[in-house]
Amino acid sequence: MGTGMIRNLLKAGFEVVVYNRTKDHAADALKAGAAWRDTPAEVTKTTDAVITIVGFPKDVEEVYFGQNGIFETAHRGQLLIDMTTSSPKLAQKIAAAGSPNGISVLDAPVSGGDVGAQKGTLTIMVGGTAEAFDRASAILQAMGTSIKRFGDAGQGQNAKMANQIMVAGTMTGMIESLVYAKKAGLDLTQMIETINGGAAANWSMTNYGPRILGNDFKPGFAAKHFLKDLRIALDTADEMGIELPATTVARDLYQKMVDQMKLGDLGTQGLMKVYERQ
Repeated sequence: MGTGMIRNLLKAGFEVVVYNRTKDHAADALKAGAAWRDTPAEVTKTTDAVITIVGFPKDVEEVYFGQNGIFETAHRGQLLIDMTTSSPKLAQKIAAAGSPNGISVLDAPVSGGDVGAQKGTLTIMVGGTAEAFDRASAILQAMGTSIKRFGDAGQGQNAKMANQIMVAGTMTGMIESLVYAKKAGLDLTQMIETINGGAAANWSMTNYGPRILGNDFKPGFAAKHFLKDLRIALDTADEMGIELPATTVARDLYQKMVDQMKLGDLGTQGLMKVYERQ
């Protein structure tokens, strides 16, 4: 997703410098006009705003607080925007580290996958101060079309958890609908068109249904990252004292796909392979 987001920032006229753990993975961004820096600290040292989007909460922790991390060179007046889907508690920790030093921090996880990143149509859910949100508006508008602030630090992550809970339901519903339709001998292309013309229409079926029919399981969003999101959502729900039984079932299915079948690098639509092996 990062390359698409960088391209849209460049198109909007921003100067962009980048760091990635594997430089080869930044090749397309560099060809598009971004400049390279060797560490997160080097990126932070010379920029007005820093955007992070990495894999897991442990990666967020490392890039902000680790050796050669962002907080080694973060400075007063700077804006830090973490767009990783991560823990609400970690978002609050980052904001608490920045605020006393005059550094503004937003948690701004996204939804929309690789397609949204490429088109600049991401949905962006933001937590942080209203002042920081206003400062970041032009940056966020370069990457997304639906951008909402939900409250202070951590609330962007909580909004993303609510989003992922909904996605979990549509993904399992899509897969089971196609499994049922195939077993019943229905035309699956016709079935997808019919579903998306009625009350059951949903983003997952529109975007992932045709990929499944084409045996395309390349990741727009990797299953291992979705499993991480569901685990965060359920851990946070436990802390709030609420039960989410349907999300628990989805977590267990993706856990089987990722941990047992070792298919975590496939896209979330790869859940179909769990059903194929039943």
